[in-house]
Amino acid sequence: MPEAWVFFSSPYHLNDITPEFFNVKITSDVPDRIYAGLLIAYRMTAVFGFPMTWLSEICHCDEPNYFIYQQRIGPFKFWSHEVRLTQQGHGVVLEDIMFYAMPLGWLGVILNRILIADRLDRIFAVRHDYIKAKWGSDD
Repeated sequence: MPEAWVFFSSPYHLNDITPEFFNVKITSDVPDRIYAGLLIAYRMTAVFGFPMTWLSEICHCDEPNYFIYQQRIGPFKFWSHEVRLTQQGHGVVLEDIMFYAMPLGWLGVILNRILIADRLDRIFAVRHDYIKAKWGSDD
């Protein structure tokens, strides 16, 4: 499990564990190991190829079990994502626990239904496929 933690806790691996439409470029200096209070700035093209700025903060970090990051600047009204890794036999289980709220009122609700929710599902499916292929049992 330590290998999985090192991999998933590094922002440098985001492009390895996401579909091609979610191209991320880190624009801030980032250490090798994350820690609570770390701010990470990105540019990404996740929707229709439009570039977006995202600033996240690692709010909690309990190595090697989980970390939580929250959006400070970005496309969502609110975003909080917990990444939890658990040893299971000889494999690792990845849990993505996410809370988010769309901006733009009713238009945001419609965008979420027709586009955003599906893209998020695809992103997390790729992550789970990756961990299953690399470290074994992911439920």
